[in-house]
Amino acid sequence: MMQKAIIIDDEAMGRLALGEKIKNYCPEIVVVAEAANGREGIAAIAQHQPDRVFLDIEMPGRNGFEMLNQLPDKNFYIIFTTAYDRYATKAIKYAAFDFLLKPVDIEELKVTIAKTISTAKNQMHKQVELLQLNISHPRKLPNKLAVPTMEGLLFYNIEYLESHSNCTYLHFNNKSKIIASKTLKEFGELLPEAFFFRLHHSFIINLNCMRRYVRGDGGQVELQTGVFIDVSRRKKDEFLKVIGY
Repeated sequence: MMQKAIIIDDEAMGRLALGEKIKNYCPEIVVVAEAANGREGIAAIAQHQPDRVFLDIEMPGRNGFEMLNQLPDKNFYIIFTTAYDRYATKAIKYAAFDFLLKPVDIEELKVTIAKTISTAKNQMHKQVELLQLNISHPRKLPNKLAVPTMEGLLFYNIEYLESHSNCTYLHFNNKSKIIASKTLKEFGELLPEAFFFRLHHSFIINLNCMRRYVRGDGGQVELQTGVFIDVSRRKKDEFLKVIGY
């Protein structure tokens, strides 16, 4: 079944290029409208009720995040497009949104569209809420992370992360855990430095979940659930500086 899409981008050439790629390489998607700014985007969404919106982050007057904030309903998949802004892309990834870097690569476009087919639309409100908090308070991010699963998106309070081959165990403050198909390095680049610290090549902890630091060669951290994690010797000085010890 054909799915409707809207492209919102202030650059006419950007809209044209993305539209042509969708037309030529993504036959399941039909672009029903384009918009050059947030105001036009809101009107186009209300008129066409799209399945997908390709949304530019940086636009004059009202950027993509501000536009989303003004939409009462978000019953569509959101795919962000951007040419820059490292922080914005980090916040987007933290809320488990897909995004495309300009100029849009054809293979990445096809993969992204295929991924969003399995994303539940009813998760959009939760994702947008988390994203807006990330953008509004970059140094006050919550301890939550949106994790895609087979059932949809789950929002978790993380206590620590543990490397496991090419995957990562996410351990939560209720002593449960899941395994995610990202490496610890990928999570390290994604999680806010204000809250998370890599103690060891195999562990990242949530600093808010620390109970105490135990002195030693590198030392150990005891977490609120009673778990002890070693601090590597090369990380010790940096860690003690972060916690003000």
